[in-house]
Amino acid sequence: MPTRTPSAQTIRNIITLHALTRLSYRQLSRLSDVSKTTVGKYLSAFERSSLSLAKARRLSDKELHALLSPTSVRQPSRRHGTLIGLLPVIHQRLSDPTTSLLDQWKLYMRKHPQGLGYSRVAQLYAEWLSTNSLPKWPRHRWAVPIVNDDFKVLRKWRSSNNKRKWQRAVALLDLQSHRTLASICRKLERSPKTIKRWRGMLLTQGLASLALPSKKAVSKERLAMIATKKERLVKIIHEPPSLHGVNRTTWTLKTLAAAYRSVHGESISMGSVSQYFNALGYKFKKARKVLTSPDPDYRTKLKQITAILSRLGPREKFFSIDEFGPCAVKRRGGVALVPADEIRTIPQRQHSKGSIICTAALELSTNQITHFYSKRKNTAEMIKMLQILVANYRDQDRIFLSWDAASWHASKAFIKRVDAINAQRANPASLAPRVELAPLPSGAQFLNVIESVFSGMARAVIHNSDYGSVNECKRAIDRHFRERNAAFAKNPRRAGKVIWGKERELPVFKEANNCKDPRYR
Repeated sequence: MPTRTPSAQTIRNIITLHALTRLSYRQLSRLSDVSKTTVGKYLSAFERSSLSLAKARRLSDKELHALLSPTSVRQPSRRHGTLIGLLPVIHQRLSDPTTSLLDQWKLYMRKHPQGLGYSRVAQLYAEWLSTNSLPKWPRHRWAVPIVNDDFKVLRKWRSSNNKRKWQRAVALLDLQSHRTLASICRKLERSPKTIKRWRGMLLTQGLASLALPSKKAVSKERLAMIATKKERLVKIIHEPPSLHGVNRTTWTLKTLAAAYRSVHGESISMGSVSQYFNALGYKFKKARKVLTSPDPDYRTKLKQITAILSRLGPREKFFSIDEFGPCAVKRRGGVALVPADEIRTIPQRQHSKGSIICTAALELSTNQITHFYSKRKNTAEMIKMLQILVANYRDQDRIFLSWDAASWHASKAFIKRVDAINAQRANPASLAPRVELAPLPSGAQFLNVIESVFSGMARAVIHNSDYGSVNECKRAIDRHFRERNAAFAKNPRRAGKVIWGKERELPVFKEANNCKDPRYR
């Protein structure tokens, strides 16, 4: 590394301190932050000159450097001259692609043991090429010769859909074409070590060694264990989830892993479950649809609802109300984990075990469901829901009811009952909240937030179901809503972390919602 030239002021300080204090070179070196050799060089140059201390301090920086740091012309050494004479011969030998500058340097050192080092030889060779306007010989360290028969095989590998063969063929053919190792690694996304290993296998063992499978050896015991796990998982998916304490009618990776752990007493990851079923040819399949509203007053009604929600107070509640059903209790289809070549079928004509209609209301601020079962959809059931909500939320100042444009949702009898409840507020002893209606646009069921809850419930306990009776179906729905209410009452911010995370939309009214999912209704 070349010595750093000290500044003119540092040189003046060294000369002054030495003249006045007679400090040693070592002490001056420490004070000036320069080497002891540099201190001695400038002091010796000052003593050889005819300068006085006062004149040295008056000189400019440029003049001081010119007097005390004269440029010295270094004479080439005998070793340097010998090498310069050999460079034309070395350059001619490097035209052979089998040799390198390092090989030529080693040959030079055997003939001249006291010769220059490799880095100096490389530097002088580069300078000699530049001086003589000569280019470097084109060369490729990792170039590989390929015979005609191997070349034909590699061309076939390159055109095949076998990724392992394609990578090896591309690597070797590009090496033969003098492509750089770095460009090949970027192209194949493989490490240089792997490319070099393939090259070595071709040169030492032939092309046949590259066609062998490069899989890790798996013991017979582990293969038998994997086969046993696959067989156990297939047995589990043939059973309904309810037999394993899962309140769903179809399996998920999470519930399969939990059921396997519960039945066989050993853990299995969801990734392993997915890998095993992929190997067996099982897949999940589904489809999607969307809805629109033809109401000419769509924007007016929508603005009314958004205005209510924007100024909703702490003692006010907004309910999204609708009915689920009538839903026949029979064998249902849906998305299930099945072999890829199997087509699931459901009998078109079945004997229904009965039907259910679930009337429910979703309170948006607390995300709580209030529901009961009805025999039919009519005004009487709406009045029943109204009375339940008024009784359950009697400590509120006002409640808003929002639903679709069904005729029984806005019948004369229902409006009369609402007016009667509001009239009771004139009595100081009355605890009933004021009831106001916020109907949705016609045909806009996809804006009704409770439709998303119904879709999630149907996906969890109706989809793929085969209940034995109406009461069994009702118990599953009751449990779903009970667990949902408990989860959101305990931690309402964690919406979507359990089964109800499969609900189509979050329980928030938005114009962009598509809450009604026809797949699960």
